[in-house]
Amino acid sequence: MEKLPIHSKEGYGDTLEQTNKSDRRARPTTTTYLCRIGVIALLFIGYILLLRPSSPQCTGIAPQTESYQAEVQEEYGNYNEHQSLEETKIPLEAHIMSKCPDAQACLQKLVLPAMEKISDKVDFKLSFIASVSKDSEEIECKHGPGECIGDMLMLCAANLPFPPTADEASLPPQYPRTPIIRSLGFANCLINDFARIPDREYVHHCAMEHGIDFEALNKCASQQNDDPNDGNGGEPPLSGIALLRESATRGEQLDIKISCTVRLDDAVWCIRDSDEWKNCAQNGQGSEPSALVDQVEKLWKERN
Repeated sequence: MEKLPIHSKEGYGDTLEQTNKSDRRARPTTTTYLCRIGVIALLFIGYILLLRPSSPQCTGIAPQTESYQAEVQEEYGNYNEHQSLEETKIPLEAHIMSKCPDAQACLQKLVLPAMEKISDKVDFKLSFIASVSKDSEEIECKHGPGECIGDMLMLCAANLPFPPTADEASLPPQYPRTPIIRSLGFANCLINDFARIPDREYVHHCAMEHGIDFEALNKCASQQNDDPNDGNGGEPPLSGIALLRESATRGEQLDIKISCTVRLDDAVWCIRDSDEWKNCAQNGQGSEPSALVDQVEKLWKERN
């Protein structure tokens, strides 16, 4: 399988396979790579065209069988995407870098265990940390261009259109976004072996496992439109570049610099940095999923 070249200060000689070895050991602290959005888009387009599956059985949304739905409910809890209009969900957000080991630990040790209990009570958002140039189309990702692509893939998965269920037909019109049980599951699948991002076979595996339309994911991640306001009828733009720029810009405005930073109700709840939990709420107990669940339940009861 052809390797996707890495754009580094030394040129295009490195491969993903070579770069991934360092990813597994530690997160770079002094060396960063300059990621031009145009370069990322072209690289990902090439990777799609060269490596797209030839078999029609390997594309599209995974069959939504009753057994699949049962497995989803068993893993993530009984999640109801659309609560009544009177209910106020609690903002919960995790700011990460897709190829960061602290982000992996943060999702798997805090966010996911908590979401199994409170997914129906929170408005969850997965956001990304990157440096956005105000004078050009450049975005700098700490762990290189592959991380920028990983960020875009996760953002695209969360914002893809998703067919409404029969129960949702009577609800007011809204953007039919991917259910959080699928998009968060996809993100966790990718970050579980983040050194392989953005290996095409690995991305395809995670997409199929969580019922994400792989063709739509490809299209979103390879779109070169960099205008975050260029939505269609008020809908979020289906452009990985625009979504990443929008997400990273918001993180900069909030002065979020550490992956992973978890924010609850618009305030920092806990930080995972250098393999340690830091600045966690409730005298450090905020790193425990049970503490996060209890606080969400408390806020929920106060507002509903």
